[in-house]
Amino acid sequence: MVKSMTGYGRGECSYEGGTFTVEVRSVNNRYLDCGIKMPRAYIFAEDAMKSRVQSSISRGKVDVFVTLTAQAEDDSTVTVNEGLAKSYIQALAKLYDLGKGEWVKGSYYATDLARFPDILTVEKKERDQEQVKAGLLGALDAALADFDSMRVREGQRLAEDILGRAVTIEGLVSKVEERSPQTVAEYRARLEAKMAEILQNTQIEESRILTEAAIFADKVAVDEETVRLRSHIAQLRELLDQGGAVGRKLDFLIQEFNREANTIGSKCNDIDIARVVVDIKAEIEKIREQVQNLE
Repeated sequence: MVKSMTGYGRGECSYEGGTFTVEVRSVNNRYLDCGIKMPRAYIFAEDAMKSRVQSSISRGKVDVFVTLTAQAEDDSTVTVNEGLAKSYIQALAKLYDLGKGEWVKGSYYATDLARFPDILTVEKKERDQEQVKAGLLGALDAALADFDSMRVREGQRLAEDILGRAVTIEGLVSKVEERSPQTVAEYRARLEAKMAEILQNTQIEESRILTEAAIFADKVAVDEETVRLRSHIAQLRELLDQGGAVGRKLDFLIQEFNREANTIGSKCNDIDIARVVVDIKAEIEKIREQVQNLE
């Protein structure tokens, strides 16, 4: 099955310190471009997460967002630098003695002392990195699964639209094939009428008419182009049935569609065929737009 390059997925995984939430979002891009936004404390898991994304996605601009919801009971501890606190107290007492009786007040609170640098230190319990990494990857796997489901649904919709337009192109090609021989017959009739008008009573050489008609038929013949166009449509169906990351192949194939349509348009010397070619190219362009969304 084919997949769209655009999608969104969300996953969660609980661990000892709380719950990891991972969100994956992607848009169209020629190559794979993965960016991960996560708390700095967990940056050690970034490479493993990128590797997991690369094994699941081959193309697109992918953004991964990681958030942590901590448990209600915080396992952080606050410690007092007692030595430094005593030094501050001694310094404050000395300041008081120096300004005693003048403008220095003699009382202060513990909260005042806590404002000095490095008096209080907040320490968080060290987590096992492997355990944290496992939690992150678990949440990422859940997000990627959700993300992949959305891409498959969107890819199926795109494939159905592309196949429907391929059927339309086949119908238009049939019109070209039906009309092309008529243009040669009409050209021969016009040529005979013109030569009869010019030569009037003189006998017209049938061989000359046949030669001119054959030259014209060779110039406007589009049999090879219509056969190749039908072959490209068959290949389009095979690639969509094959599934997987076929976006680039389809992109190149659509270029061949355009090449054949342009050749038919340049060869045809008939207004009806020219109108059909315009319709064919319009359908090809719509397919190209849809293919740009496939992985």
